[in-house]
Amino acid sequence: MRRFGYGLILGVALLAGCGSTMVNPVTGEAERSVMSEDDELAEGAKAHAEVLKEYGKVANPALQAYVTALGNKLAAQSHRSHLQWHFTVLDSPEINAFALPGGYVYVTRGILPYLESEADLAGVMGHEIGHVTARHGAQRATKQQDATLGVLAASVLGAVLESQGFGGAGRLAGDLSQTAAAGYIASYGREQELQADSLGAEYLSRVHYDPRNMVDVIRALKAQEQYAADVARAEGRPVPKGNDWLASHPSNDQRLEMISNLAAQYQNGKYEDEGRARYQKAIAGITFGDSAAQGLVRGREFYHPTLGVALTAPQGWRIQNDEAQLTVLNAAGDAGLVLRVVPPSAGRNHNEVLRNVLKPTQGRTEARSMNGLSATHFVGARQTAQGSQRLEATVVSGPGDNTYLLQYLARDTAALQRAMPGLQAVESSFRPLSAQDRSQAREWAIATAPYPKGGFAELARNSPLPRAEQQLRLLNGVYGGGEPKPGQMVKVVVAR
Repeated sequence: MRRFGYGLILGVALLAGCGSTMVNPVTGEAERSVMSEDDELAEGAKAHAEVLKEYGKVANPALQAYVTALGNKLAAQSHRSHLQWHFTVLDSPEINAFALPGGYVYVTRGILPYLESEADLAGVMGHEIGHVTARHGAQRATKQQDATLGVLAASVLGAVLESQGFGGAGRLAGDLSQTAAAGYIASYGREQELQADSLGAEYLSRVHYDPRNMVDVIRALKAQEQYAADVARAEGRPVPKGNDWLASHPSNDQRLEMISNLAAQYQNGKYEDEGRARYQKAIAGITFGDSAAQGLVRGREFYHPTLGVALTAPQGWRIQNDEAQLTVLNAAGDAGLVLRVVPPSAGRNHNEVLRNVLKPTQGRTEARSMNGLSATHFVGARQTAQGSQRLEATVVSGPGDNTYLLQYLARDTAALQRAMPGLQAVESSFRPLSAQDRSQAREWAIATAPYPKGGFAELARNSPLPRAEQQLRLLNGVYGGGEPKPGQMVKVVVAR
């Protein structure tokens, strides 16, 4: 949860008219397009500014330079080497990478710990470069020119991860209401994703990396799916189905088979070292999971050192920390409390905030004190085209002159009633950070260590991670089995 919470919405202008015929740089075939290359460049630059405003770059010039150099190396061998390419590491814990028209490619700091080598990262970036070179964004705009089009981006190799084992790994489905956390990345179609996979393998070969590293990336994504399933079973939740989010998307199993076949076509090449040691050095010290600036989820606790607030989730409830808001969701997944920072423009006092943000048509307020903070609780309703919508929320004046809205959301009235004790418990736990809270609110960072004789069990004893042994295996590419060699440098997570 950042200082001001508004979800990322990148509006892409749909050009008037029926478009013109252009030659696709990858296929060499003519295709109708509503976006010229100049349009791609303009829309990409506009969207890039919004991405940076929403997420920001990781404050690590050496890492940014490393990723940019690798990206430029790949782009120089692509079908659109003449573009002015831009490669950015975003300050987001989500496991993701995406591309925008015109040569803008992004990887999050969240994905970097789960890749094993420079060649793995090249595979991810090569895939995203492929989306740009094949003009997939322009194709999508052309196909949907009569519809509203959101962000022209694709998640890394089509995977949207819903693991709850660590903060920021995925997003809630947004089924509580339109204001609940929701995904923001529009996917490409099956054929476009498979074409990007093929181009990624080709670009890896051209820069003398083994295309089989694309296989390693797919296996890492499959391991994430398995980990998410294992965590769900351990917590008594339904096992997530990784590809239900878009039926037309190729599954990781399909991708693994296709990439394996592609890689086999390049077996006669001479490949460089995959760059494992260089990669570990490049990512050493990056923040793992949530950052202090975005708020830290630590089990049932949420700490925000920058804002100076904290709260506690009831037993069995989950905390989801997104860029726009914090959601505390019950075990059934049908009710939750959403916490947002209210911008100053929303109102000069609690009643104005309630009127301007909730827009109620009826209701009543009650003045409260929450752990020494001034608060106003509201219960009422808003009349909509679908009927009367129940509203319940609390406005709180927090530390640092910030105002917060804590809103109750539920699928229906029955779910709200069942969850009410938990919702009230979450709300009543909202507090200024205490000295004890601050001592627990420490960031985690990636480091390396020699693999000990005691294996991951030994490393787990000194790790701050929940399910430490499982997550350390996941970080080091052996979640499905296997062991590094004794003394081999492996990735670990440390508190700082």
